[in-house]
Amino acid sequence: MTFPIKFSKSSKYISQYPEVAFGLTLISGCKNFLNPPGFDQYKRKLLRRMRKREILAEITERIDIYENFFNDFGYECPLPKHLKRTVNSGFPRYNIMVDAHFMSEMCAGILVAVTDYDRFDGKLTLDLAEEGETCRAMGQRALTTKKGEIVLRDEKEIVCVLCQGADEKTRVTEDTSNVLFYAYALPGINERYLKEGLAIAAEIMSKFGKGTTEGYHLS
Repeated sequence: MTFPIKFSKSSKYISQYPEVAFGLTLISGCKNFLNPPGFDQYKRKLLRRMRKREILAEITERIDIYENFFNDFGYECPLPKHLKRTVNSGFPRYNIMVDAHFMSEMCAGILVAVTDYDRFDGKLTLDLAEEGETCRAMGQRALTTKKGEIVLRDEKEIVCVLCQGADEKTRVTEDTSNVLFYAYALPGINERYLKEGLAIAAEIMSKFGKGTTEGYHLS
């Protein structure tokens, strides 16, 4: 299967992070259901697995890597709080696309974004930001980059700043039908965990969102 998304890494990114993986998976023709039949049981099964002591210890180790990376740029990483809440209270319930995003993050211990594929403008590039670049974050907040921050760009603008979040333009809505999940590794995070997390997201959207997985890309 030929992956339909044009993606590359900039020379600046490759120079700084030569062995660090980035993964994407696209699921087309989805429905953004609130709570489809059988989904609660599926969530409980994954939750039981991630709460096992040895698995939770490994997840926590990876999340600690993300937290330290965020701290180095002066930001708070959301993953530790999400993990604590999930262990104590279970997976939150929003809609199936956002739920799939949280579940893939927590079960694999990685950072995942969920986006509306149709809202991107052209090919995607993983890059390093210059000082003072801006983008429109979720909730219409203005984000300003620090030099060297990891960013994802389409052909028009920055669509995600790793340590600050995804943009408003590509946010999923109840009308989203083609959903793109992408996952960032960091130094010390093996690419297999990206595969694991994205596979969970794709399975959820295929099984419960009635979508078709168009493939994975890992670079």
